[in-house]
Amino acid sequence: MNITVFGGSQPKEGSKAYEEARHLGRMLAERGHIVATGGYMGTMEAVSRGASEAGGHVIGVTCIDIEDWRGSKANAWVKEERKKKSLLERLQALIEDCDAAIALPGGPGTLTEISLMWNLMIVESLPPRPLTLVGSGWQSTFGQFFKEFETYMSLGQHELIYFAKDVATAVKIIDGER
Repeated sequence: MNITVFGGSQPKEGSKAYEEARHLGRMLAERGHIVATGGYMGTMEAVSRGASEAGGHVIGVTCIDIEDWRGSKANAWVKEERKKKSLLERLQALIEDCDAAIALPGGPGTLTEISLMWNLMIVESLPPRPLTLVGSGWQSTFGQFFKEFETYMSLGQHELIYFAKDVATAVKIIDGER
């Protein structure tokens, strides 16, 4: 399967978040999955690195807008770069070209990716596929969101998102071992 992994750009090599993302990439590649990320630094780099080190194929979906803003290029473990012009085109490619997605902890960009993919599935612009959020932070955030805004959402909308305590559990969800 083609698995998109969303996550923050801040974690550095050696940090717990980086090593967990690297482990995720390795596990996905060992199971024969193709891994796609935003292609830059942080958890995107770590997932790419783990998958590449395990012999997997790594797609980095990059974009000119981010490179102009940040001055960065695709990380060294990307084997296939798919450069887009805009951030929206990049998000569209990451979301539409996957069979499943995993979101690691992250900031506003990761939240945007989760929300956009979730909403596209809600309005049936995107066929349902596993969208798995890793860590207690996402479960807490979305639990509060579901509670505060329950009158605006049906239960079916909640069921489009899976929660995993760690990356190993997320891989089990992706592989249908729910």
